[in-house]
Amino acid sequence: MSAKKLEKGTFWLEKMKYDSIKTELFRNIFQSVCDEMGNVLKLSALSPNIKERNDFSCALFLSNGESFAFGSHIPVHLGSMPLSVKTAIRSFSLDEGDIAIMNDPFAGGTHLPDITLVSPYWYKNSLLFYIACRAHHSDIGGIQPGSMPLASDIFQEGLIIPPIKLCSKNKINRDIISLILANNRTPREREGDIKAQVAAINRGKTRLKSLIDYYGADQIRHYAAGVVEYTDQLFRLILQEIPEGTYSFTDLLDDDGFDTRDINLTVDIRVNKKSITFDFSKSSPPVRGCINANEAIAYSSVLFCLISIFEGQVPINSGIMRSVRIITGRDSILNARKPSAVAGGNVETSQRVVDVILGALSSCRKLDIPSASQGTMNNITFGGYDSRGCFFTYYETIGGGSGACRGYDGESAVHSHMTNSLNTPVEILESAMPIKIIRYAVRKNSGGRGKFRGGNGIIREFQCLERLSISIISERRRNSPYGLFGGEPGRKGKNTLIRRNRRYAIPSKTNFTGMAQDIILICTPGGGGYGKKT
Repeated sequence: MSAKKLEKGTFWLEKMKYDSIKTELFRNIFQSVCDEMGNVLKLSALSPNIKERNDFSCALFLSNGESFAFGSHIPVHLGSMPLSVKTAIRSFSLDEGDIAIMNDPFAGGTHLPDITLVSPYWYKNSLLFYIACRAHHSDIGGIQPGSMPLASDIFQEGLIIPPIKLCSKNKINRDIISLILANNRTPREREGDIKAQVAAINRGKTRLKSLIDYYGADQIRHYAAGVVEYTDQLFRLILQEIPEGTYSFTDLLDDDGFDTRDINLTVDIRVNKKSITFDFSKSSPPVRGCINANEAIAYSSVLFCLISIFEGQVPINSGIMRSVRIITGRDSILNARKPSAVAGGNVETSQRVVDVILGALSSCRKLDIPSASQGTMNNITFGGYDSRGCFFTYYETIGGGSGACRGYDGESAVHSHMTNSLNTPVEILESAMPIKIIRYAVRKNSGGRGKFRGGNGIIREFQCLERLSISIISERRRNSPYGLFGGEPGRKGKNTLIRRNRRYAIPSKTNFTGMAQDIILICTPGGGGYGKKT
């Protein structure tokens, strides 16, 4: 953004009686609260998915449900959490010491493994804020261990938790906990992870109290609202720098796991000086498989793209979305209705939404838009009984190549776009699960060629030491990540089963049984290249 625009934003702050320096200081203070909540959750959790992979997010919200601070966590969580908070607000009155729990994708959630906790923050009988955290639990029931199966309806995917009170007056409702634990394969781990989320919520309350004790409630509330208002105004100024018009793009999902037909995702982005509209209504209708998504996914994907494009220019909160309109269409894969299966919509369809948005905006040469990144999270879940007769479950996403852009090559072997999780260290994985990592390496020459080359994907190869029930939900196995302006597409991904020295292709989305000594080989896609190579 130009210095002139920033000056206008600062002038607006002063006009609205917000000190510009204090606004920036409080923005960072509020984010530090969310980051500290995340640290408590990470250190308190039991499952490797939360403890090692950091598959969680924490945020703070105004009393109307708008976010004013996010931690440095998972994009697909953060953009959709405001809808969960607003659902909790509509569902019942939350008093001091209450915590709501939910995971229903048709009531503000994303997919069933993502469990969200929401709690109010009261100060002297006045409701100031809401605090929320979301974590991906490595099992919530359903037909497959890990609760990320190829399914045809949501009832196969696991336990649906509508907005209900987990805690009342700071006391956990044991009946609710018992119901949840009775419907998953690893109850001890689930209880530990849920209690870790409660601890994170309580740490957020402790930090807010210390801030209010130091700065006063009026000032904290004033600048929490001020950060959102400032973001709104600043983003409206940014919009004025984007040429007015309609930007369109279409990309394809490989399949839904039951059919091999390409699934269309299309966006028309309409920009004017006052607003920006993302219209996905030309996209395919809902499908039988598990890659349907809801409006929360569309919302979070749009927010992520806007944050990425204007990185460092605007704070990250709901203020960005005040001048944004999202149209998913009444009969769209991005507006699925119950009982559609949605486990993969959160992880795979969200990635393709990002691809179509960035593809559309790449025609605006005022913006530096990269080629497509790998476009998948390469989800793999497995579970079974170990040698002690104890049930275990595990979930991970695997990185790949990021897209190249004007002036630089894409990064290799990284998580990109809607995921921000880490990999599980080999030592942790092998000590906790009956598997052996055979190979973990960069997939050379998988990035698309061009003036700037796309990043390379990953080779992840592991051997089953026990019989395992396995689910894979992946993408970009038939349709390559696109290049831009003459850059070549990235190399497609590939899933392979090696059994008794014979190789079998594994579909992009499937449930199957891995026998002891079987080897699972996952080759993830590379990113697209940028510009013609001279």
